[in-house]
Amino acid sequence: MIIVAVDLGQARTGLAVCDRGEVLASPLAVIQERDRARLVERIAAAARERGAQRLVVGLPRNMDGSEGESAQKARETGAMLAEASGLPVDFCDERGTTITAHNYLNATNTRGKKRKAVVDAVAATVILEDYLQSRRNSHPQ
Repeated sequence: MIIVAVDLGQARTGLAVCDRGEVLASPLAVIQERDRARLVERIAAAARERGAQRLVVGLPRNMDGSEGESAQKARETGAMLAEASGLPVDFCDERGTTITAHNYLNATNTRGKKRKAVVDAVAATVILEDYLQSRRNSHPQ
């Protein structure tokens, strides 16, 4: 199943996509949009273009596991995405994904403007990898 993951941000939102076999997650795009309605439409359009069958939205929980204002906004955006795309939307805990993304970029020596341009898509890829792993763990072959 093709799944598109979303790492929501205030200014930039990262997208990632996996292959039909749910093996490989790859960065897809970074959308620069502050207006939530326009952002939702752009994400839904990207999902349609890729033939996605599901969306996964990163859920920014607090370190103690509770959900604050950012998590509530993510849930609201997820509901808007479900309506705009007609696709099921799941949520995946995104604690630590940006740190992991920065570590990946450090390992590849990606710096400066290039780093800023891709870090959100890399974070979305980490979210998608975590989600795919949880699917494999809950549905072993």
